[in-house]
Amino acid sequence: MSNHRTLQNLTALVTGASSGIGEATAIALAQQGANVLIHYNSKAVEAQAVLKKVQAHGVLAQLVQADLTTAEGTRKLSQFAESKAIDILVNNAGSLIARTRVLDFTPELWEKVMMLNLTSAFFLSQAVLKGMAQRKRGFIVNVSSVAARSGGGLGALAYATAKGAISTMTKGLSREFAPLNIRVNAVSPGTVDTNYHRSFSTPEALDGVRASTPAGRLGTPEEIADAIVFLCSDQASFIHGQVIEINGGFLMA
Repeated sequence: MSNHRTLQNLTALVTGASSGIGEATAIALAQQGANVLIHYNSKAVEAQAVLKKVQAHGVLAQLVQADLTTAEGTRKLSQFAESKAIDILVNNAGSLIARTRVLDFTPELWEKVMMLNLTSAFFLSQAVLKGMAQRKRGFIVNVSSVAARSGGGLGALAYATAKGAISTMTKGLSREFAPLNIRVNAVSPGTVDTNYHRSFSTPEALDGVRASTPAGRLGTPEEIADAIVFLCSDQASFIHGQVIEINGGFLMA
């Protein structure tokens, strides 16, 4: 991205911003002049560190805590979002929670995975779209996954299903709100070099992904963040309802 602060004085809410793609996105938005609301759940120390990195770019920043695996936490953050004039929403929060085979799934775990990866993103979008529609301007970027198209690895079915729904939801939201000058898009990362993937995959599995990727490596959080910032920029003014695959060529279609 250029050094020109293309998002000066806009306000962004980034969910799951205490590490990984969310952290990189919060910092990248701040570099472009956006004020950033940094959502986190349990990683308070890490979130404080992200707050300082964001503030170092001379923008306003605030931490907001909510557990998006629960209806109560989703409602709490949605009410907070509705009370703010949010110009950019990045629905990044997500996780497998636990790598689980189909026959071992419980209704409670399924509901928790869906709440975190899909339901919370819908209701947060609904919350910010009210103000965006009134102002006739806004940007929502959802974070899907290559798993949405491949079905995910073993034990990741619920996560992959939710991410597939995120991709579909992106198109439906765009169809409804594009006439109001609101751009809704998604990024779909492949395997990114973060603690998230190191937690849910073995070193051998990650080596296998590298070997299967034409680029010969994993992605970086910053590469995903740059694509998110681009989708919020004037350079992406005619991009609506798209799911941008960012996977080093791992999946081409």
